[in-house]
Amino acid sequence: MIKREKYLSKMREFYDADLIKVIIGIRRCGKSVLLKQIMDELKEEKVTDNHIIYINFEDVEYSYIKNYLDLNKYVKEKITDESKYYLLFDEIQLVEEWEKAVNSFKATLNVSIFVTGSNSKLLSSELATLLSGRYVSFKIAPFSFSEVVELKQLTDKRDIEDAFNDYLLWGGLPQRFEFKTIDATKAYLSDVFDAIVLKDIVKKNNIKNITLFQRVIEYLATNLSQSFSPTNMLKEFTKEEIPISTRTIYECLDYAESSLLMSKVSAYDIRGKKILSRKDKYYLQDLGLGQVLNINKKTQFGAYLENIVYNELIYRGYNVNIGNNNGKEIDFIATKYNQKEYYQVAYTLASDDTEEREFSAYDNIDDNYPKYVISTDKLDYSQNGIIHKNIIDFLLEKN
Repeated sequence: MIKREKYLSKMREFYDADLIKVIIGIRRCGKSVLLKQIMDELKEEKVTDNHIIYINFEDVEYSYIKNYLDLNKYVKEKITDESKYYLLFDEIQLVEEWEKAVNSFKATLNVSIFVTGSNSKLLSSELATLLSGRYVSFKIAPFSFSEVVELKQLTDKRDIEDAFNDYLLWGGLPQRFEFKTIDATKAYLSDVFDAIVLKDIVKKNNIKNITLFQRVIEYLATNLSQSFSPTNMLKEFTKEEIPISTRTIYECLDYAESSLLMSKVSAYDIRGKKILSRKDKYYLQDLGLGQVLNINKKTQFGAYLENIVYNELIYRGYNVNIGNNNGKEIDFIATKYNQKEYYQVAYTLASDDTEEREFSAYDNIDDNYPKYVISTDKLDYSQNGIIHKNIIDFLLEKN
């Protein structure tokens, strides 16, 4: 496993800080490995094993720790002196009212605390109030393409292109790279999807109609890069004689987002400088899970490419919106601090119509922020100050 330096470099200055380190990411994206890499670095700094308390709550060995009282008892028994201890709790959401124990540890013990979870609402409004000013959060994702290249130690251009084509279809969940066949990869990804649905969504939200929920997610996965319309979904489901309400649709969307299965991206009116309501798009956290949902349907290469660019921008630390430029859609507006960048994404610019559509989206945007068009084309289509980039070159940029 590669060292996930992008994340570790942001976290190191907090190793000894009096803040709870909260690490959030979709199931199997590498949170457990990241915790172990943190433990290795602590040991390199001469922290002894008996001063590191690590618990993976998915391990049956710790299944008896069911609530905050059990957790409190376990930790208190492990701490035998007044020197600093490092507490690392993996998948903490499995412990009932865990925040009470963690808050108590922080207030009464000489400890540095790390917790991971697979739900974006791990820091819900109530919990954020309890831990107000006492935590710092980090969002972890499956492998970026540059991490895949590092993992496979690729240098040959053809090998890198083959790896990208594989990544476009099967995503970046770290463990899936251990499998050599498509059948084994599909089986693994199906198991991960089932775990997300059954453990993180159905059980947590007491969902009765699992099939209906899966059908909603399948609809989203097969309509990537399109503005979401509940009306269109209702029409589609009515044709299929599937009874569903608008309220149920939005509940399912919320479940998919909170489990980190999908990300919602809002539209921003560039002229009016405001967020547009009900103009959202949804992108998969990992495209491999999209293959599980897209059985026997046409592969949407353009939508997948757009999804990859979105995930890459998030990986680089940008806040991302969809842009509306006087009725013309710009795929992404990426902002970070005072920096802003615009992105258009197309699978190929080979036709004149596609080239015109992608570049003309920037018409009448007269600011000086960088404007890009990303595609799989190797020929440079840059024009009128708008920069064209090949997708692989873009993903392998140092940032």
